Amino acid sequence: MSSIADLRRILGTCRTLAVVGLSPQWHRPSYFAAKYMQAHGYRIVPVNPGATEILGEPCFPSVTAAARALAARGERIDLVDCFRRSEDIPPIADEATAIGARCLWLQLGVVHADAAARARAAGLDVVQDRCVKIEHARLYGGLNWAGVDTQVISAKRPQQLPY
Repeated sequence: MSSIADLRRILGTCRTLAVVGLSPQWHRPSYFAAKYMQAHGYRIVPVNPGATEILGEPCFPSVTAAARALAARGERIDLVDCFRRSEDIPPIADEATAIGARCLWLQLGVVHADAAARARAAGLDVVQDRCVKIEHARLYGGLNWAGVDTQVISAKRPQQLPY
């Protein structure tokens, strides 16, 4: 379920991202990816029980707590982005389903077939073993400027996100 059209649809419609395992340390991949997405108009909701604030946003101990806080303001989490080990994914997938997220995104190296199947059965889009920052840059024109082969062949410039 990771065709170019599906990834474009997900990144174009899911604007609020709960980043599970977001590190407050600037040199960690989770921080770098979240900062990039935030700079490109996405709302980042940090989920890390060991922090109180990351990237200027309040941090939450769980996806459920984050969703509850956003719901109180009339907002919702669209995408749950997981920077956790594969064995930690099942309860996060269950939380993503319970809060009504539209997508469960598992970062590079993270794959869990059973959790993905349960999330898909509940109606969520599931992306595994891909980086949200890399896919955004690849599909919306960030990587090809540096000469990286994006495997997207087109005579048209990539559609830009409205931000």
